[in-house]
Amino acid sequence: MTGPIFDTHAHYSARAFDADRFALLDSLPDKGVVGVCEQATHSGDAPRVLELAHRYPWVVAAIGIHPESLLPAADCGEEGPAPTVSVYGGDWAAEMRALMPYYDDPKVVAVGECGLDYHWPVPKDAQLALFEAEIRLALELDKPIIVHDRQAHADVYALLKKYRPKGIVHCYSGSAEDAVQLAAQGLYIGFGGACTFNGAKRAAKAIDALPLDAIVLETDCPYMAPEPVRGTRCDSSLIRYVGAYIAQRKALEPEEVFRTTAANARRVFGL
Repeated sequence: MTGPIFDTHAHYSARAFDADRFALLDSLPDKGVVGVCEQATHSGDAPRVLELAHRYPWVVAAIGIHPESLLPAADCGEEGPAPTVSVYGGDWAAEMRALMPYYDDPKVVAVGECGLDYHWPVPKDAQLALFEAEIRLALELDKPIIVHDRQAHADVYALLKKYRPKGIVHCYSGSAEDAVQLAAQGLYIGFGGACTFNGAKRAAKAIDALPLDAIVLETDCPYMAPEPVRGTRCDSSLIRYVGAYIAQRKALEPEEVFRTTAANARRVFGL
């Protein structure tokens, strides 16, 4: 058994886990998993996220609106638009108000997943306004924020510098220099399976530059399974490969990486 593994970013409410969600989650403690932060991306999956958090003592929740949830129907796949569009007509402020009661639940430990995603055709002005509102909410609630940043480094970092929230920059893909500056602000840097991929040079440099006390581990499951199981459905137990990779880069024992990053996760979530 490997551990203690704390997965700071998972999506067990995703359809990929429909058939065996509970069986898989039941199995994780025997694989060294001591904590999971399950992420909501809009009001539609928030109830499922809370269901998992209340079913398992070691699961906590982050509730927020992902920038991809602003995608118009014409740009969505078979699943169609998120409730942000299909229910609220793109009025993310109304959806945020509808989500407010969730933050009174003690199992909700963070605001997120939220941020900026310039890969998808979502208007930047709407994304920026939503992300800024969610940062302000996190500060108001004194909760950490889970930051999504895809092809939007400059704008994400500018807002984080302006407001200085606590939280995690999820699936970090920026430079080593920026990672060090974000950590100096008190933010934690999240690394998952993508950091083990061949060609992930920027992630390697960021890992080398950061102290272990600034790093947390994640999966983004069911996505981004690490090497050597890349291409399979990801789950929290596969963090063992990420921890081993970071340990190798830092010339540490994997157990030290797991122990320290699990303590970091508990600290940022106030557990």
